[in-house]
Amino acid sequence: MSLQLLAHYRTFDQSEFDAHAESRGQAGLTLLQRWKAEDGSQWALFSVNDQAKAADWLDREGALDHGPSTHHFLRTV
Repeated sequence: MSLQLLAHYRTFDQSEFDAHAESRGQAGLTLLQRWKAEDGSQWALFSVNDQAKAADWLDREGALDHGPSTHHFLRTV
């Protein structure tokens, strides 16, 4: 079973998102897909190589106000 992260960004800045690509990669996250909702918010689906590293990344990004507004770790079944 693979682990994924579904992240919701209430506000989204493409240049800021791109600037944090390296830190996401170091956290073992790979962007699989992104969607834009009618309200302008965005959803991103990442594959997760290491849940602990991904959780640390979420904490750091949240503290810097760069991260997703909400998130869920999911496993395929």
